[in-house]
Formats: sequence, structure tokens, C-alpha cells
Amino acid sequence: MKFDLEEIQETLGSLDPQNIGSWPVYIKAVIFAAVFVAVFTAGNYFLVVDVITKLQKQQETEAKLIKEFEEKSFQAANLEEFTKQMEELDNSYAALLRQLPKETEVPGLLEDITHTGLGSGLRFDSIDLGKEEGIEFYAVLPINLTVRGAYHGLAGFVSGVAALPRIVTLHDFVIDTDKSADIRTPGSMLTMVIKAKTYRYKDEPAENKAPVSAPQGRAKPPAKGKAK
Repeated sequence: MKFDLEEIQETLGSLDPQNIGSWPVYIKAVIFAAVFVAVFTAGNYFLVVDVITKLQKQQETEAKLIKEFEEKSFQAANLEEFTKQMEELDNSYAALLRQLPKETEVPGLLEDITHTGLGSGLRFDSIDLGKEEGIEFYAVLPINLTVRGAYHGLAGFVSGVAALPRIVTLHDFVIDTDKSADIRTPGSMLTMVIKAKTYRYKDEPAENKAPVSAPQGRAKPPAKGKAK
């Protein structure tokens, strides 16, 4: 079959859109085929896209489940070791908590600090409790100390406080003495101002607890003048 391009163009130009039934059979066949292909292609595209989208979601879910399975399999294989580690952590945590005094135990801790200083041959000029500060699950109580004594006595006091069974840390110390004296000379009197910090486990709000005061009779009133 030979096709005359000009004849085809003339035929297409003479088509009456209002009377499709009069169109040549081959023209109607071509249009029908084009519409069919367009509809089939569009339907197939949207169907495939939907299937691909679902497939991708299933693949993501599969990867997630595989990862969870691997993690749980690892945990199951090491459950005994994990249990042992948890028991060790619980014991360590409990031991640390026992070193954190409750607020009602602070006076006893102050007495321990005082006895440590007196045992080192020191004299307490003042013991002042600062304002308690809450930090996460524990609270910090600063204690400002002013002690007087010999060089080795101060060193023994610091070492003794560090060895107390309760957690006490020492900060911001200042030692004053006579500028003409050698602090290493036995019997030289020194004054040390130091801040001790003790820690309390916050098992209940601090405002619900009774205020704590320094032990009576354990420290002398602050000196009016500062020893130099």
C-alpha cells in the first residue's frame, strides 16, 4: 500500500469533527489506537508507580525489621552478660548513693570535719553553711571553713577530709601567713580559708526538709581580723 502524503493531508483537512462516522476507516483506526495506547500507558504508569511506591515502603520496613531482629538477637545472645553488668552497675550506684549523705546526716558530717581538724591540731575560726544548690538528681551543699594552725596540720586536715567515708570535696583555698615567716617552719601559724562541698541525693524536695545548722559548740565565732 502506497501512501500519498499530500492526499493524507487533504483528507485530514477535510475531516468534519461534527461527523466522526464519515471519517475514513484507517483514520478512525489510527485515532482509536492512539487513544488506546495513551490510556494504556497512563494507566500502566500510575499502576506501576503505585506498586513501586508500595515496594519501596515494604523494603524500608523489611530493612527496619532486619535491623531490629539483629539488635534483639545480639541482646538475647548476650543477655547473661548484660544482666551481670546491670547488677554491677546497680551495686556501684548503690555504693555511691551511700556516700551521699541525707540532709539529716549533714550535722554528723560537720562533726567529722571538725574532729578531723581538731585531730590535726587546728583551731576553727568559723564554719558557715552555704545555700544548697540542686543539680539534676543531687544537691550540693557548700561549707565555708576558716581554720588556723601549722603547715603540717593543714595538710593533715585536707588529707583527713578527703579520706572521710562520705563524699566531700575541697575547693578555692587561700592560706595567709606572716610574710616574713617560712610556712614550712614547725609551729608557724597559718590561716586557711577553704570551701568544702558535700552532696545529697535528692530523694525528696529540699523545701520539704528541715533546715540544717552547724553543730553547736564545735567552732568558735569568726575572728574579726584576718591573720596574715
